[in-house]
Amino acid sequence: MDNLPKTWDDWIENFKTWQDNVGYDREWMGDFDLSIQFDWERAGDVIEFGDYAGRTKWERSLQVPQQSMRDALVSMITVQGDTEFASVEQQRHLLATAPTDYDRYAAARIMAEEQRHGWQMAYLLMTYFGQQGRREAQKLLERNAQDGDRLLGAFNRPMPHWLDFFCYTMFVDRDGKFQLGMLSTSAFKPLAASMGPMLKEESFHLGTGSNGLRRIIKAGVIPLDMLQRYINKWVSTAHDLFGVDGSSSAHWAYVWGIKGRWDERKKLEAGHEVSKETLNEEARQHYHEEIVAEVRKLCGYLPEGAADLYVPHENFHREIGHFKRQRYTVEGTLFEGSDDEWTTYIAEHLPTAQDEEDLKELFKQQWVAEKPMTARQIASGIGASV
Repeated sequence: MDNLPKTWDDWIENFKTWQDNVGYDREWMGDFDLSIQFDWERAGDVIEFGDYAGRTKWERSLQVPQQSMRDALVSMITVQGDTEFASVEQQRHLLATAPTDYDRYAAARIMAEEQRHGWQMAYLLMTYFGQQGRREAQKLLERNAQDGDRLLGAFNRPMPHWLDFFCYTMFVDRDGKFQLGMLSTSAFKPLAASMGPMLKEESFHLGTGSNGLRRIIKAGVIPLDMLQRYINKWVSTAHDLFGVDGSSSAHWAYVWGIKGRWDERKKLEAGHEVSKETLNEEARQHYHEEIVAEVRKLCGYLPEGAADLYVPHENFHREIGHFKRQRYTVEGTLFEGSDDEWTTYIAEHLPTAQDEEDLKELFKQQWVAEKPMTARQIASGIGASV
């Protein structure tokens, strides 16, 4: 790591090299501003939960009482930044095959915002965590999703086409919303203050996914059973992103006050008792309930007589936690059949090689309903140079 940055400007130069290496053309950003943004007021001044509740929030890393707590903060910030840059590596190639002008704009804007979020996390590492932070900030630019060495498995997965992209932004980016929300009450004030602007931008990513799936249904080209298989694929991926069951890391992060529950402030006001042993499971359940409601909305656009789309159970097709690689159905019951029957079941409920081949022909049609761009979106120049 000969190019370890010493200053923020050094890191920015290395970031430009990363853009060049992954084939990201900076003109695709149009007028988007890659800037550091904080909402100090929303962050609050007082530690809100955990053993240090009631004390003043920490504004510098040396105010954090223990090295283990500082290490945990570095890890959280690093993982968050890593997912942002990984998403760009996964999605960049899609700009060339956008089904409409609006979709090209939307994907380019999402990638610009993801880079800003990565910047924000790198800035925290560079500014507040000394040599350790500079080292991790540089590693953000050295790992690559195409090489499979991003920190979370979901962010190494290929995203070959736009159906994957719409499901990803609907379901995986929504996990991101929950992670940002749980960090928004952190006792480390610069981290908490970073979350408000990031959450505002994240809402566009979720909207891109939901309106994309809605427009797919309206166009009526993609078979609904195929759409369901891709939903199952990315929902199970998102369920994994909430982490292992009974997580000691989540437990200690709460005790230390550096990562809270989803809707932490509302729960504190309502007097909801915390179960520190099941924090990941609690967050996953909140997420699951939200996506069930979102998919229910999509069902309102289905043609008359069509079977409803659904969200698979949290136990289905898991790769981490208690249910890792266990045979559970989309309803959440233990599968009782033979190996061959399980193979058949999975082929009916997750995308197949034949689905990928069939999509190549379906994508030649008007498979997504048109969505007009606003004058402001056109004027922004975001994605226009692709």
